[in-house]
Amino acid sequence: MRTRIVLSVWLLFAVCAVAQTSSDLQPKQGDFVVKDFHFHSGESLPELRLHYATLGTPARDANGKIANAILILHGTSGSGKIYLGESYMKTMYGPGQPLDVSRWYIILPDSIGHGQSSKPSDGLHAQFPHYDYDDMVEAQYRLVNESLGVDHLRLVTGVSMGGMHTWMWGEQHPDFMDALMPSFASRLRLPVATACGGVPPLRPSAAIPRGTTASTGSDLTVW
Repeated sequence: MRTRIVLSVWLLFAVCAVAQTSSDLQPKQGDFVVKDFHFHSGESLPELRLHYATLGTPARDANGKIANAILILHGTSGSGKIYLGESYMKTMYGPGQPLDVSRWYIILPDSIGHGQSSKPSDGLHAQFPHYDYDDMVEAQYRLVNESLGVDHLRLVTGVSMGGMHTWMWGEQHPDFMDALMPSFASRLRLPVATACGGVPPLRPSAAIPRGTTASTGSDLTVW
């Protein structure tokens, strides 16, 4: 009888743990809208949208501050969605894994120009403000701090472009995190277009107004 009771209690805890893990592994999607966002180019947008997903639950310390947040930044041409694939779910976020979501609160933003965040193809096309890594990191910081209420991160990490952003987090907000883990990324700053394909951005010509197409035999948009 005692053995049956012990086994029943163990099974109950196991079922509860699985249910909690399953719930934590369901990403929560959201959009943070920044009013009157000013870019380093001097341009601005009346509304800048930054899409994001989170996994896990915020845990608060004795002072009521979120103490278990981790920021993961995607690479060039990607989005936060890449970190929600089946391989990541099984090997990174599950019980006992490095980013076990029963322990950590994971934040996965889409950077400016990527995923479901504001980007030129939303409608502004060539009239979309020039943006660089500084603008992308600034928007990420405001999402984490202003929208999600996190004033300290346990870790900032990212791959490729996200790794470069990670270096910049350490430079611009050195006291905001406990650790940085950039992967496949140099500390060298590159223009966004150069980082994407090794081609420097096109510059406007006096003969071709910005936002129009040049008569070169192909559709060439001048930024």
